[in-house]
Amino acid sequence: MYAIVNIAGQQFKVAKDQHLFVHRLQGDEGASIEFDNVLLVDDGGKISVGAPALNGAKVSAKIVSHLKGDKVIVFKKKRRKGYKKKNGHRQQFTKIQISGISL
Repeated sequence: MYAIVNIAGQQFKVAKDQHLFVHRLQGDEGASIEFDNVLLVDDGGKISVGAPALNGAKVSAKIVSHLKGDKVIVFKKKRRKGYKKKNGHRQQFTKIQISGISL
């Protein structure tokens, strides 16, 4: 059984006991959260598609940890002008574990 769910503006294909990195979510580590914007559910070959979302379908998850991603270096330069600018960024992520899919 798997589902396609919209989490923080991005679509993910999720299954039970799967670990996932999503954009930073509100909540403490160990807290349970539910996502009700489920777009598709496949239950052993029986596919249910929402228009745009399924009514009554929910995906429950548990927040495992909050962390930062790898550093991305942004370097800007204009040749022969003496202009150089170096900047870095680390994206904030939340690691979640899917605990169940219900219709």
